[in-house]
Amino acid sequence: MQLHTRLCDQFEIEHPILNAPMGGGDAPAELAAAVSEAGGLGLIGGTTGGGAPWLVEQIRRTRQLTDRPFGVGVISHLPSAGELMAVALDEGVRIIAHSFADPTPFVDTAHAAGALVICQVRTVTDARRAARAGVDVVTAQGTEAGGHTGLVSTFPLVPAVVDAVAPIPTIAAGGIADGRGIAAALMLGAEAVWIGTRFIATTESGVSDGYRAHVVAATADDTVLTDVFDIVTGMPWPDGVSGRAVANPFAARWRGREDELREWAKDHRDEYLALGPEREVDERAIWAGEAASLVTGVESAAEVVHRLVTEATQVLGGRPGDLLRGP
Repeated sequence: MQLHTRLCDQFEIEHPILNAPMGGGDAPAELAAAVSEAGGLGLIGGTTGGGAPWLVEQIRRTRQLTDRPFGVGVISHLPSAGELMAVALDEGVRIIAHSFADPTPFVDTAHAAGALVICQVRTVTDARRAARAGVDVVTAQGTEAGGHTGLVSTFPLVPAVVDAVAPIPTIAAGGIADGRGIAAALMLGAEAVWIGTRFIATTESGVSDGYRAHVVAATADDTVLTDVFDIVTGMPWPDGVSGRAVANPFAARWRGREDELREWAKDHRDEYLALGPEREVDERAIWAGEAASLVTGVESAAEVVHRLVTEATQVLGGRPGDLLRGP
């Protein structure tokens, strides 16, 4: 048996698994290439402090590592989104993922270049807007996700988005880190899964060893949905979007005191941004989702993809039959 959906044909991949295009350099060329080489769709997180030159370097590096399809994701409400998409298209990337904004301004340009457009959404309303804009695929991201996310859980969101945008394919995101989660997402009508936290704990992700270890040690109970890290860094996000991270002393110190933090940050933001790696796990955001409970070690991205496919295939091949009885 082979785990295969129509999105595999659309993206020309073997398995319906994508790594989330995590920003800040967390999803670099090495991760995207490894996921693609393993038969999934690797996505470079295109929005980083390095801007367009960094993205060009990452795209070219990915091509050195794989000849399989891959894409680039951008944080679309930021001013850099248009430039980064243009860079990706100029470099020949033909899958572009947008998040956190109305994709309408980007779709025609991408399609004119022959690219497919994925749009990540957190509500049914935004899913319908993306469908009207003409995107090719919608990603429904539940609040269980790590990093920046909305308030609706994956289980109710995914089937509602599937119904709202059909026949446009839907990808499920948020709280998925093993084959059971993939099987559940596919049964809800998704055509693929978009996974972040599990791929953070891989050798190819762009985070530090300490960051990886913190994610591996965490459980769902250790994560918090908070605005404190965005307030202190001055990073703007749309209404209804907060960041899920592993709780740490900084989050504990400022949660519930967001107005005080805004005042504090006016004088101390540069000091905070200059904190060294030895302060990372206590003071900076360790973005991770509730699926951290299922992440128990650091593996290669290829090992993760192959294990997820095996697990999901076993679940889908056995569990449904176990539950069904004859007349």
